[in-house]
Amino acid sequence: MAMHRLDGKVAVITGGARGLGKAVATALVDRGAKVMIGDLLDEQGTQTVNELNARAGGGSKVAAYLHTNVISYKDNVALFQQAEKEFGGVDIVHLNAGVIGGSKMAFSPLDDEQDEKVMMVNTIGVMKGTKVALLHLAKRGGGVIVCTSSVAGFHVDPELLAYNASKHALIGWVRSFTMLPAVCNVRINAVCPHVMLTDMVTSEPVSVASLAIQKTLPPTSVESAVNAVLQLIDDPSANRKTLMALPGGIIREEPSLRMPAEATSAALRKELAKTMPARVQRYKEELADAMNRYFKSHL
Repeated sequence: MAMHRLDGKVAVITGGARGLGKAVATALVDRGAKVMIGDLLDEQGTQTVNELNARAGGGSKVAAYLHTNVISYKDNVALFQQAEKEFGGVDIVHLNAGVIGGSKMAFSPLDDEQDEKVMMVNTIGVMKGTKVALLHLAKRGGGVIVCTSSVAGFHVDPELLAYNASKHALIGWVRSFTMLPAVCNVRINAVCPHVMLTDMVTSEPVSVASLAIQKTLPPTSVESAVNAVLQLIDDPSANRKTLMALPGGIIREEPSLRMPAEATSAALRKELAKTMPARVQRYKEELADAMNRYFKSHL
């Protein structure tokens, strides 16, 4: 694919210490961007940043790291503010942090913390990251957010109940931002990889039956998923897109389902179109209030 230069651009990447996040960070640095990485894996995160700075050469700083728990607003705010301090602003956001462990929960002990973990990281963490990202991107004049969902957001694995639910929820979240480009010149999309044999996946304990199935799965390369992320960053028309990264380097959009004919009408469509400018204006006013509130509190 053609390489679009990103000189002068700054990216924030959660879950960037290893796996897909690290690979995206590397690709962005190679295109001229600077990256701010947030993760819980401090040793790996620091090592990744050191590698990226060495890769850029010339003694310039192109990457920085901050310990970040994405389920915390405080940590999300700190990550984005650190990006501004280090590199002057934020243009690109990859909300990539995620977990699998605890997904097989139908008959597990009734444990609030354990049962909420997958949804908190994979879904609520992305929602919180999006809200903070929007304020910083709007301040910059616009930008793009890419959320990491999964093919499991469309096609379920019966062993991964909570993971399936969390990734389905992310698809709904991304597809809900119809008005975002008109409100603040920000686009939001999702990359949905098929199984990638990253450290997160291979380190999870699995049953003998699951292992046998896993061995038959054609894996998706991390490179394919990176290319899907880059497509979503590069395409100025991409908003609310869900790109599947599949085995064989295939990247395919999974389109939204159309509203059933019985649930809509010409009159409804006309009314929605008529009220759209007013709704966009209301969102602009709400954004202005949110930015005023946020930047007064966090300067």
